Amino acid sequence: MSAYERIADLTVTIESVDRRRYTADTTSGFERTTTEFRLTGDGLVGRGEDVTYDAADHDALAGTDPIDLEGEWTIADLSAALGDVDLFAAKPPEQKASRNYRRWAVESAALDLGLRQADTSLGEYLGIEPDPVRFVVSTRLGDPPTADRVEELLAVDDDLEFKLDPTPDWPDSAFERLRETDAVRVLDLKGWYEGTDVDVPADPELYRDTLAAFPAAVIEDAAFTAETRPLLEPQADRLSFDYPIDGVDAIESLPVEPGWCNVKPSRFGTLESLLETIAYCREEGITMYGGGQFELASGRTAIQTLAALFYPAAPNDVAPDAFNDPEATPPYPRSPLKPSKDAVGLEF
Repeated sequence: MSAYERIADLTVTIESVDRRRYTADTTSGFERTTTEFRLTGDGLVGRGEDVTYDAADHDALAGTDPIDLEGEWTIADLSAALGDVDLFAAKPPEQKASRNYRRWAVESAALDLGLRQADTSLGEYLGIEPDPVRFVVSTRLGDPPTADRVEELLAVDDDLEFKLDPTPDWPDSAFERLRETDAVRVLDLKGWYEGTDVDVPADPELYRDTLAAFPAAVIEDAAFTAETRPLLEPQADRLSFDYPIDGVDAIESLPVEPGWCNVKPSRFGTLESLLETIAYCREEGITMYGGGQFELASGRTAIQTLAALFYPAAPNDVAPDAFNDPEATPPYPRSPLKPSKDAVGLEF
């Protein structure tokens, strides 16, 4: 029985739906807004975080009544019912992907509540023992780009590992100093993003420099063009994809058979799509690691829990909140993160 088949029949009783909004500055220089869906039943609360990036979408949500999910459901039946609910009834989302982000918030909140009502954790319910979670720190190099931020964090903890976002304005000195740290595990080229603030052009020179400077690192979201394809195809075993991945079909339609996959649960929308994709990656020998989206609340512990169960030893981009908080100071949490033995629901 698959992981999804195991949770599909889990029952959850929902008496009311509430929401809570979170806002915080980030080390990447923007203000993050999220909304946490809170489902209550039997005196317990299940939480799931909507990581939609556009604050305007959260503003519109705040002006609407909570969705009506009152009743007793199985996880599968609730998911089917949500397929007929417009979670952006006030106005269409700024970005298409946000529909999946909000769907994930509601479904993960329902799973969290159902597990709590059963007085168990996701790991216990699936019969999987969670392992300590290795994490990498995702950070930007500033303007102008330098290796200073990485070196400052390494001075505090020389065991830290990093996920970085190369851009065409990285100077040779940044490549050289970062290579010397031997601490960079994932490089996100963001070549698949379109119409966002983080789009990076598919610059063949940037790709060539990145591949050469970090020969053992995972290369994420490289875009395939006539100029970059000859550079990338021989490197397929260390290529990873994130932005386009929202299910099994998306992996099967990639330009290469990748060696890696960044699993960001909110991108999948439904629990079924997420768990089916995890199973597919295992069957196909695709190494997985968890991804984060500047979660401010329960979404962070949910992605850490999934990492602990399915890909604990990978370079998971699920670092604790302190690494995204510009006001945080050392000491920082150390990798790997140890899951709590007393966790219930989707708690880590």
